[in-house]
Amino acid sequence: MSPLRLSRLVALVAAFAVGTGLYGVYHYVHNYWDYRGFAPPHDASFVRVHGTTGRFYVRSAALGGRRQPVDFYLPPGYLSHPHRRYPVMYLLHGFPGRPGAFISTVRMGVVEDELVALHRARPMILVMPFGSTGSFTDEEWANGVRRNDKWETFVSHDVVAAVDLRFRTIRSESARVLAGLSEGGYGAVNIGIHHPREFGTIESWSGYMRADDLGSIFGHRRPLLQYNTPLDTLSAAAPTLRRLHTSFWLYTGKDDSLRGQNILFSNELAALRIPHQFYLVRGGHNWALWRGNAARAYLAASRRLRLHAA
Repeated sequence: MSPLRLSRLVALVAAFAVGTGLYGVYHYVHNYWDYRGFAPPHDASFVRVHGTTGRFYVRSAALGGRRQPVDFYLPPGYLSHPHRRYPVMYLLHGFPGRPGAFISTVRMGVVEDELVALHRARPMILVMPFGSTGSFTDEEWANGVRRNDKWETFVSHDVVAAVDLRFRTIRSESARVLAGLSEGGYGAVNIGIHHPREFGTIESWSGYMRADDLGSIFGHRRPLLQYNTPLDTLSAAAPTLRRLHTSFWLYTGKDDSLRGQNILFSNELAALRIPHQFYLVRGGHNWALWRGNAARAYLAASRRLRLHAA
């Protein structure tokens, strides 16, 4: 082989190795972003009927007409029972985040399939809106100071209306659960307090109870910060929450720096006689905690729905 051909061959092999290496890095990063180091989710062998995933888009007036993606998971049996109506569990992601993590990382679809197959829980439609303009754009699930940044209204009005129109839902606050992890847990509590006639059960997984003083969202305006701080708004909302039988279910890790806010909020719920359950669980503020408590959270929502139906 001539030196010229040899040099070309070496260059080609080197380029292939670099390309393969870059692809490997991309593939690793992509998989980690999807699964956070866990194995891809799959149902246990005893599951015979599986739920189905999908996505639709909501053109939201609260967001200035923006077309926003909403992921969903239809429960096992939904397609084969065309006359049955279902409760809905709305799931709010954290920051940085995306709605697909509830299915790929937290395994909520697998949790539902298995609990329903074991007759331990009620089937629900899972709805996971995207609460931002990008995975690394912080919106706090709140109605901010900027025009057309009304993320609270997007969830409580636009998404709920679109879901009730598109799917066979039970159209009552008693059949709607609003849950979230980390920032989504804060969002669930904040929105739930503001809109008790939309959501009957509120779940916070490692959420916080004081609004972060973010100028891009709250403009450093004290009244707006107070309005979006559950520790400041719960007392005034308590009579309505009690009358509508709104309940709260919360947990946080024992090693989580936010646990103090959760303890204070739980104590206030107790003092105001608002139905709730609060747990300190082993762990910090991470995916292992949320994944490990996913079945517990689903079961809690299902039991609350049964109480409403009783």
